Amino acid sequence: MEEAIIALSKDDKIIAELANKEMHSHASFIQVAIANLLAEQQMAISELDAIAVTLGPGSYTGLRVGLATAKGIAYALEKPLIGLSTLSALANAAIQLAPKTMASPFKIFAMIDARRMEVFGAVYDSSCKTILQEQAMVLDQAKWNSLIHQPTLCIGNGLAKTKDFTAPHLVIYLEGHYTSQVLLDMALTKLNDAQFEDLAYVGPNYLKEVYILPSK
Repeated sequence: MEEAIIALSKDDKIIAELANKEMHSHASFIQVAIANLLAEQQMAISELDAIAVTLGPGSYTGLRVGLATAKGIAYALEKPLIGLSTLSALANAAIQLAPKTMASPFKIFAMIDARRMEVFGAVYDSSCKTILQEQAMVLDQAKWNSLIHQPTLCIGNGLAKTKDFTAPHLVIYLEGHYTSQVLLDMALTKLNDAQFEDLAYVGPNYLKEVYILPSK
């Protein structure tokens, strides 16, 4: 999913959100969307208690735009900034989307397309605790076999790259994605535990180097 989403919560629930699907206009969308969302809910930006933002992995431009905006608001308001992992968010969504017949123990393989046969991926247990840390990986049959040790839920837009592989255990492919409510639930846990980002040092989690082509 390459949408830019701005959401507002109150009393542990999402009360409003705006989304933009045009990747190349995220920068112009985000500031206006925040102002419109607050105006629609008749709230002042100073009423915010904290700001949460996804740190990646994901679109390089999208991550930079989102984080820069979130850091600016947090700094200006002197409010805490909460950073969230997109792969962890996918894993939490997988728990909600899992078939009711899915019995523990099982694993969750969250993956985001990183072009060619590469994905940004991480593996979690059925409680969303990390088994394999977030990393960029090239998927082939051998790599796939090394990851699938038990029944596994696969989620994310990188899963299409795995469907031609044979699996040594049951694999269930989930077509859904995380929601703003999933992100909010994760953010509330960090808020209650006072797990905040350092505005001076936090940056996007690209997982691999950014290559910028010289202009012709």
